[in-house]
Amino acid sequence: MLLAMAIGVAAVVVLTSLGEGARRYVTGEFASLGTNLLIVIPGRSETTGGAPAIVVGQTPRDLTLDDARSLRRSYAVERVAPLVIGSGAISWGGLEREVPVFGATAEMLHVRHWEMGQGLFLPDTDWDRPQSVCVIGEKIRTEIFGNTPPLGEWLRVGDRRFRVIGVLGSEGRSIGIDVQDIVILPVTSAMVLFDAPSLFRVLVEASSRDSMDTASRFIRSTIAGRHQGEEDITVITQDAVLATFDRIFGALTMTLAGIASISLAVAGVLIMNVMLVAVSQRTAEIGLLKAIGAPRRQIVSLFLTEAVMLSLLGAAVGLVIGFGGSELIGKLYPALPVGPPWWAIIAAIVVAVASGLIFGSLPARRAARLDPVIALAGR
Repeated sequence: MLLAMAIGVAAVVVLTSLGEGARRYVTGEFASLGTNLLIVIPGRSETTGGAPAIVVGQTPRDLTLDDARSLRRSYAVERVAPLVIGSGAISWGGLEREVPVFGATAEMLHVRHWEMGQGLFLPDTDWDRPQSVCVIGEKIRTEIFGNTPPLGEWLRVGDRRFRVIGVLGSEGRSIGIDVQDIVILPVTSAMVLFDAPSLFRVLVEASSRDSMDTASRFIRSTIAGRHQGEEDITVITQDAVLATFDRIFGALTMTLAGIASISLAVAGVLIMNVMLVAVSQRTAEIGLLKAIGAPRRQIVSLFLTEAVMLSLLGAAVGLVIGFGGSELIGKLYPALPVGPPWWAIIAAIVVAVASGLIFGSLPARRAARLDPVIALAGR
């Protein structure tokens, strides 16, 4: 009985830890994009009527540097960082490899809350002015330059050369790309390198959390005014994305908890079966208790108390096993911040005790209904 209850509670703890860890991981990934962030995507995503609904994406016009520049004219907007993304071959000293290449501006460092390990980030100059400078990730510094100090060296990206002026000190992933494994160029230089007429995204940092709605309305109206009255962009707010993922992973965690709770019900059935056997084995003892005047309520309470104590002890063992399993998963997958939510722990204990009470009531009532004379005879 102890083992069955312990396995049930441990299953609830471990499975809800996985669900909660997935939710925390996704939340952390989006939080790493920056605070008060709005992402402007070219093309408007909308849902048309019909069954089922069809998601339609349209990109009538490119999102240009002038569009991004116009978004800075609002008190609700703190920073604007245009972004171009491509892939190119880099080479230095006979070493060559393919890496993701970002085209950005000086604002990107603050919008994304990146930190510099060495040197400087991109200079804060006119966006339209191409410059032959670049910033590299720590992994590129190690694999390409080795023990050679990279600052001041010329790195070939595609068919052009750029002087390395800084090395990022940040870790993690940005839009699914390892920050330590990228090369960052001035946005105009990247557009020329990739022959890209438009931007991939525009990252806008609102001046405060309360001004995000104002900034979003300003972005939509400004771009619509520049695109002949047509709102052909999609503005994604961090809060909306996080709220959606919270709902998805919250439902997933609840589902996992429900599945694991089935094992607690199975443990309750086992308690009932074992206690029914115990009633038959203790028939003489029950008869003696009733012969000396023990009321039916006392007989029921004795068996229910035993069931509850076994359930609580099994739940305690299960919690220890569950937390140990969560710690093991955390060590095997360090990127996943596993940990059971508090409600899952409380629910597991409550369900365990409830299973003991519910499934222990039948054996208890059966014991209380025994005739004392027949019970003393051991029949």
